[in-house]
Amino acid sequence: MGEIGRPKPANLIIGVLSGVQVLFAQIGETLEGYFGEIDLRSNIQPFHYTRYYNDEMGEGILRQFFSFERLIMPDEIAAIKIKTNALEEAIASEEKYVVARPVNIDPGYINESRLILASTKDFSHRIYLRDGIYAEVTLDYRQGKYESFPWTFPDYKSSEYQEFFLLVRGHYVKKLKGMKG
Repeated sequence: MGEIGRPKPANLIIGVLSGVQVLFAQIGETLEGYFGEIDLRSNIQPFHYTRYYNDEMGEGILRQFFSFERLIMPDEIAAIKIKTNALEEAIASEEKYVVARPVNIDPGYINESRLILASTKDFSHRIYLRDGIYAEVTLDYRQGKYESFPWTFPDYKSSEYQEFFLLVRGHYVKKLKGMKG
């Protein structure tokens, strides 16, 4: 029989989608207030992988990822998803923007072997966590690179995203080593 143990902490990442470029700085500041210092930010880049969000978010959607200095325990991701959903709703309720959904905020985490995303949507490859939140393994880390699955979103398969995730993973491994020393 295996011993029940405590998992290693993980590196929180949050992906932000928006067609309102000025929101990225505001969201970054708000997220730092919630989750601590951002240690890495991806470039803001065009989101051209799907038109899925265009009806709610308009044209010209952009993407940026944030990585956080403070590590989280994996079971914190459900509460984090609830908090980011509330932030999305608060920004939309301000009705300051011409689109119904000015921002999409997607939290997840990176550990040594995978990238996990939190979701409010159930599907065959997602595991229920709690309070209406599910998790999926989106990318698998093997032999120095990330590998996708049939359900992996097209943008997460891109070399641009994966380069950032590899950078985050490298920082994460250093953080773990720092905790042991």
